[in-house]
Amino acid sequence: MATKVRKQVYIESHQEDTLKRLAGETGMSEAEVIRQAIDRYTRSSRLPKHDLNAWDRERAFIARLIQQGSAPGRRTWGREDLHER
Repeated sequence: MATKVRKQVYIESHQEDTLKRLAGETGMSEAEVIRQAIDRYTRSSRLPKHDLNAWDRERAFIARLIQQGSAPGRRTWGREDLHER
């Protein structure tokens, strides 16, 4: 069995109620519930992160298209034109 390190943490009263309920329902100790919760959290946080800079790149791309203006073969109408008909 792996060596365990003692930690003391403060939790909210509603979290204590939940922890006690989970421990009682599963037959695990409160400490084991917390250890498993930490493991689940770290596994789920390894998912790929969203690239928040993608929106900046997208805005720059759209701005470049707007600056280029209308080109042959591209539509010459805008959304507003559709509503005028």
